[in-house]
Parts: sequence; structure tokens; C-alpha cells
Amino acid sequence: MNYADAGVSLERADKAMKGVKKSVRSTFNEGVVGDVGNFGGLFSLQHLNMKDPILVSSVDGVGTKLKVHFGLKSHSQAGQDIVNHCVDDILVQGARPLFFLDYLATGRLEEGVLEGVVEGMAQACRENACVLIGGETAEMPGFYTQGEYDIAGTIVGVVERDLVIDGKDIKPGTKVLGLLSSGLHTNGYSLARKALFEVGGYKLDSKVEGMDLTVGEALAVPHRSYLDVLIDLVEAKKIQGLVHITGSGFQGNIPRILPEGVDVTVDRTAWEVPKIFQLIQEAGGIEKDEMYNVFNMGVGMLVFVDPDLEDEVRSALQAKGETVIDIGAVEAGTGQVKFLD
Repeated sequence: MNYADAGVSLERADKAMKGVKKSVRSTFNEGVVGDVGNFGGLFSLQHLNMKDPILVSSVDGVGTKLKVHFGLKSHSQAGQDIVNHCVDDILVQGARPLFFLDYLATGRLEEGVLEGVVEGMAQACRENACVLIGGETAEMPGFYTQGEYDIAGTIVGVVERDLVIDGKDIKPGTKVLGLLSSGLHTNGYSLARKALFEVGGYKLDSKVEGMDLTVGEALAVPHRSYLDVLIDLVEAKKIQGLVHITGSGFQGNIPRILPEGVDVTVDRTAWEVPKIFQLIQEAGGIEKDEMYNVFNMGVGMLVFVDPDLEDEVRSALQAKGETVIDIGAVEAGTGQVKFLD
């Protein structure tokens, strides 16, 4: 016997790697030391010219949204999902991304799949000025269903110590602004798929009145990055806190940035919930509070600002093309999230 007899083809792996090298190199900048294929990715901080740099890291996956990507063969969008999610996770602490590493595991490397995923990751890395510095691909026969894979990513960014966002300046009277999401982003897909496909009887290619995209296309829209629209405000110290609405929704994520002694009131009438969320709720008969406990409901990032700076911050965001929602305010309390309906 040999490795190929056991289901692992080194030839397939080598061929796939040759196909992704161009995408990976397209993200390189002056910080990269070395080339594709080393045991470890090397990155120099010397060119940053920072006074007191703090490294910020995060790791995440795409979760069961991948089931949608498998069905649509939207592998490039899966690559964008993992990078942009990780970028947003470190942005909320004030960090710019430096480099990203990925891990893809599958039962059998299918032609074009790895290339598609890496192409999407490389595109997102370029858009976020982030280097795709390394990765790992594993064939694991018998472990994954044919045609399926899992991906995870790790990001490392940097922020000057005096620009770290920790929420300590949030206080009663602080205003909370909301920025629109591009869709579900990368959270809640186990509930969404069960509600839509198992209970509601929808298919990936189902068309629904009020939606320009099919159900599958609406679910597959990549997680957006908020880096470009927020980083200048962060570095100008105009923001007291940021909250990335990911898994566990509003109730689970907002308290992560709050200092002691405050609550946040969220006005759920301040924006129109996109149709895809309404469809999930109706199909699954899901309680309203549960929806806000799982999904971003169309708002992917919350921006906490001093009321004296609210107009300035709003204008800066609108100049970037953002729709800015007056989503709520901070008041004295015990770390709770309260909803207004």
C-alpha cells in the first residue's frame, strides 16, 4: 500500500498548492520575509514605525454557512467570509490587520475548491491591506462527507497602546450608532438552515417576493469588513467602543465592551430588518427575542460615541457611503441590554 491507497494524494496537494501561490503572493507587502512554502510565515514589524505596538490576535471559522457554499459552489465567498470576520473581530479593539493564516481540511481535494477558497481569502486580504502569510491543507479521507470541507483562520493585527479600544470611556449618555450588515455574515446558520430548508421547505434556488436574490444567494453573501469605514475614526480617538454583532447576537456581544454600571438600550424600530431575516423567523416560527439573540438582524457593527462627537462621526461615516442608524444609548445600570419596540 501507499498513501494514495489510503485516500491521501500528495500529487493532488502539490497541484493545488501550485494553483494558489499566485493568489497568496498578491497579498504580500514590505513586512513579509521569505516566500510561500516555508514551515512558518515570517513578518517584520520594522516598517511600521510604531511607538508602542500591541499585537491583537483572533481565530474563527465560517461554521455551517459552508453548507450553503457547498451547494452553490461559492468557494471564493467562503474565503472572503473567514478573512472579513476575523478582521472585524480585531478592529473592535482598534487594530489594523497585519497577516492571516488559514486551515482547510477535506476528505478529498477536489479540483478548483482550494483555489477558489484561497482566491477569496486573497481578495479579502488585499482589500484589508492584510498579508495571507501562510496556511495548511489536510486531506482526511473518511472524516468529511464527499465534496465538503472546513476552514478556519487566524489573524494578527497591531494597534498603538494608546489607541486600544476597551470601552472604559463608555458612560451614561454615550450614543450608539449602527452600521448595516451585508446579511447574516457568518453566524446563526444552523438555525437559519433548519428553519428555511427543513421546516419552511425552501431550496437554495427558491425565489421569494421582496428579495432580488434567491434564498441561497442571500445566505451566501460574504461577511463584510468595516475596517475601511472605521479605522480613521479609531485612530483619531473619536470612538469609545465598537461591538461586532456575531454569534450570540445583541445580548451576547454588547456586554463584552461595557464597563461596570451601565446598560444599553437598543431601539429595534430604528431600522428595517432585511427580508432574509424575516423569512427565517416566519419559516421557523422563531420568537423575536431569539432572533436578536442569534442574528445581527441587519446591523453588523455598533459604534459607541460621545454625544459631543456624534455629528462629526456620523458625517465621517456617511462620507464613506454608510447608512448610519440611531440605534440606542447608554444609561446607568448593571450591564444589561434592553430593547425598545
